[in-house]
Amino acid sequence: MTSKVTISPQLCGKQLMFVENAYTQTRGDTARPQAATTAESNCPTPGHLGRAGQTGDWSHGMSQPLSASLLNDDSPTRGGAASVATPTYDRSAVTTGIVHFGVGGFHRAHQAMVIDTLMNDGKALDWGICGVGVLPADARMRDAMNAQDNLYTLVYKHADGSRDARIIGSIVEYLFAPDDPEAVIEKMASPSTRIVSLTVTEGGYNFDPVSGEFDASNAAIRADLAPGTAPATVFGLVTEALERRRERGIPAFTIMSCDNIQGNGHMAQRTFSAFASLKNPELGEWVRTTVAFPNSMVDRITPVTTDADRAEVAERFGITDQWPVVCEPFFQWVLEEHFPLGRPPYEDAEVQIVEDVEPYELMKLRLLNASHQAMAYFGYLSGYRYAHEATADPAIAKLLRDYMDTEGTPTLKPVPGVDLDEYKSTLIERFANPEIRDTLARLCAESSDRIPKWLLPVVRENLASGGPVTLSAAIVASWARYDEAIDEQGEPIAIVDQLADELVAIAKTHRENPLAFITNRKLFGDLAENPRFADAYLAALESLWQKGARATVAELVAP
Repeated sequence: MTSKVTISPQLCGKQLMFVENAYTQTRGDTARPQAATTAESNCPTPGHLGRAGQTGDWSHGMSQPLSASLLNDDSPTRGGAASVATPTYDRSAVTTGIVHFGVGGFHRAHQAMVIDTLMNDGKALDWGICGVGVLPADARMRDAMNAQDNLYTLVYKHADGSRDARIIGSIVEYLFAPDDPEAVIEKMASPSTRIVSLTVTEGGYNFDPVSGEFDASNAAIRADLAPGTAPATVFGLVTEALERRRERGIPAFTIMSCDNIQGNGHMAQRTFSAFASLKNPELGEWVRTTVAFPNSMVDRITPVTTDADRAEVAERFGITDQWPVVCEPFFQWVLEEHFPLGRPPYEDAEVQIVEDVEPYELMKLRLLNASHQAMAYFGYLSGYRYAHEATADPAIAKLLRDYMDTEGTPTLKPVPGVDLDEYKSTLIERFANPEIRDTLARLCAESSDRIPKWLLPVVRENLASGGPVTLSAAIVASWARYDEAIDEQGEPIAIVDQLADELVAIAKTHRENPLAFITNRKLFGDLAENPRFADAYLAALESLWQKGARATVAELVAP
């Protein structure tokens, strides 16, 4: 039986955003998002597909392909399908103001959703998004977006099993750089483009995890720097566009990183100016001193879209969507005010505009992201495959909270407007949402990018201050055990990491040399030489070998 959602067109995305962002409002509210669940399920939203009052099931076979023409279809279709909020603005009147690299699930559930919310309020119509794909795998997104007039369905999954959906229309173009790099460059070089935004993952910034320096030895970077070569990387494309704007007397666009890196704006400034300096030292200095790179903190759990998600969108909402996005209701975006060419009125969509993002990003990286790593390896080795399953284990849930309370929180600065105890409780509740079905495999992926940025800074600060590191060291040990690529039942583990071959090879030797994994200076620096960290790491690793993950966690959280 399909669910029924009553939709009223009078109010739009701003109201929905208020409930999604109920945890941290710009005015400093600290209500937990769960308190707003009932209100959100009845939230008025922009336009709708479906007809209130009709009954009956909507099967996959009766769904219709998503397209601009479907939004204009006034025929009485979709009997029984749940209503879907649709754009109330004229998309033909939208012009591009933002070029975005990395159009995946997160961008579409987060930044593109915010712009869509503003547009439904009659704002930001000159801030449409042109998505850009750079990697060969991005051809799939190109094909999906082109087939659907750049529209997609965003589905909010509530813990009680209810769903809300909306069609997002703020992405108005999609360019695949391998098809036509010149088109991508000229789109950014156009005066109408005032922001270039990024969700290219932690590894996309091409910096050494220990030194933080730009990796000029990368083969793709060297190829982009070769004279006469058409740019193929984000660095090459963006720098070429900036150079053309400089030559044409057009002010530089703002580069807005939305990736999970501490000081993501500062990191983007270092890496883009480093690349530009390799191309032309004078250009590099101009990029460093002229281009704005605001810092930001972003938060919304957005699992990988599955075929089951596609089927549910068809069955529940009557829409055939090649690549819908599913996410949790919670949303947060904290953004530094640093946009010389202007910006959309983000604060009208409940984005927090602040002078200093660092306290918020440290809170998120060291509590949410580091806790994800604590859950991931211990959970997987314990036999769980989803985040909600692992969080339902009382010992793992206590491990997460103990880590946050005793090791993560003491390294944080005061966070204006946020009750940290409430925030940490909310994190556990978010992890436990069974509808999200966030896989532990996703959380375990690309650990060599994540652990050095999210967890090791906590270790180093606590070592310097004399604070505890036992749980952090155990999390690192669980990663090392996971990278042996064999679980506790003898089944193979597929390690997804850019350094997978190297790390697995090291992990397979550490039963003879137990410190082998953390003597990798590229990732850990000199931590293996610190007795407090090394001893705690060895104790946890030995316990994982001798007793297994469940017993190790139980001992770690024992009174």
